[in-house]
Amino acid sequence: MSAPYTPAVRGPGNFLPPVPVQRRWRDGLRVWWREIDKVLLALILVLMGIGLVAVAAASPASADQLSTAKERLDGFMFFKRHIVFQLMGLAVMTGLSFLDRDQARRLGILVGAVMLALLFVVPFIGEEKNGARRWINVGMSLQPSEFLKPGFAIICAWVLSWKVRDPHLPVIVYVTGFFGLIAALLMLQPNLGDAILFGGIWLVMVLLAGMPWQRIAGLGGLGIVGLTLAYMFYDNARHRIDGFLGGGTAFDQVDLAQRTITAGGWTGTGLWLGIRKMNLPEAHTDYIFSVIGEEFGLVMCAVIVLVYCALVMRALTRLVGEDNLFALLAGAGLITQFGGQAFINILVNLKLFPSKGMTLPLISYGGSSTLAVCFTLGLLLAITRRNPFLAREGGSLRDLIERKEERP
Repeated sequence: MSAPYTPAVRGPGNFLPPVPVQRRWRDGLRVWWREIDKVLLALILVLMGIGLVAVAAASPASADQLSTAKERLDGFMFFKRHIVFQLMGLAVMTGLSFLDRDQARRLGILVGAVMLALLFVVPFIGEEKNGARRWINVGMSLQPSEFLKPGFAIICAWVLSWKVRDPHLPVIVYVTGFFGLIAALLMLQPNLGDAILFGGIWLVMVLLAGMPWQRIAGLGGLGIVGLTLAYMFYDNARHRIDGFLGGGTAFDQVDLAQRTITAGGWTGTGLWLGIRKMNLPEAHTDYIFSVIGEEFGLVMCAVIVLVYCALVMRALTRLVGEDNLFALLAGAGLITQFGGQAFINILVNLKLFPSKGMTLPLISYGGSSTLAVCFTLGLLLAITRRNPFLAREGGSLRDLIERKEERP
C-alpha cells in the first residue's frame, strides 16, 4: 500500500520555498556555448592561425639578425616560443570568456589599478630597449601599458556608467583626468605611440557618453599643441616623424617595410622564399605584415585587413542592441583598442604612418603583447555574451538614461 500524498509546505506569502539547484560543469559549458559570440570567436581563431604561419615565415630572418659570431640562434626559436605564447593566450582568453559582466568589470578594474601602479615605477626600474624604458622583467619582459589598455577601457566604462545613476556627475572630467595622468606617465618612458592609442580609446568612449563636439574640438586643439611640443622636445618623436616625411639612413625602418611588402607582388614569393625580409628589423614583431606581403602577396594582406574589419564590425554589431550602458562603453573601448592597434601597425608597414613600435594583434610574435591582446579579447567575449532567448530594449545612450530615471 503506497504512502499517502503529503503536499509541500508553503512558506510565507503562500509561495513554495526555493529549491537549491546544483549546476555541473557541463551545464556551465552549455550556457557558455549558447551565450558566446561564435562568429567573433571564430574570427579571433582565424587571426591566431594566420599568426602561427606568419611567425614561422619571419622567425628565420629575426634569428639571423640577432645571431652573433659566437652564438647562432635556432632559425625557428621565435616560432616555437610563439606557439607557447599562443596556447597561453588562448587559455587566458577562454577562461575570461566564462566570466559574467560583473566579474569582468571587477577584474578589469583590478588589473588596471595594478598596471597603473607599475607604470609609475617603470621609468626607474624598467629595462631599457632602443632608448626607452617600457618593460619590467618578471621572468619575461612585461610591458605594463599593454595590460593597462583593457583596464583603462573597463575603468572608463565603469566611471562613465555612473551617469545612469546621476546624470549630473562630471564623469567625463574624471576619465579625461585619468587619461591625462596615463599619457604623462607614458611620455616619461617615452612611449608616444601608446599615448596616442589611449587617446583614441578615450575619444571613442567620451563621444558615446555624450561629450559635446565643441569640447572635443577644443581638446583636439590641445592634442595638436601637445604633438607639436613632442616634436620640439622629444627626440624620438622628431626622428620618427622626420624619417617618415623625408626618409633617412638611421630611421628608415618604415621605408624598408614598404619595400618588403611590395617585393612579393600580388601572390608572393612563397613560404621561406622571401629575401628582403632578411634585412628588415623586427621582422617577427612590428613589421610582420611586410613579411606576409613578401611571402604570401598583397592579396593575403588584403584578406587580413578584411578579417580585422570583420572582427571590429562584428563586435560593434553585437553592441548595437545593448541595453546595459557599462557593457556598451566597455565593449566599444576594448574593440577600439584592438582595432586601433591593428590598423596603426598596418599603416606603418604601408608607409602611411610614422613608426610606432606596435605589434600586429594576434599575428605578431610576443609574450607580454600576445597575453595582453588575449586578455583584452577575453574580456570582450565575456562582456558581449548574451542569452539569445531574452529580448533587449536597446536604444541610444539618452534612452538608457531616461529608462533608468523612469524606473522606481
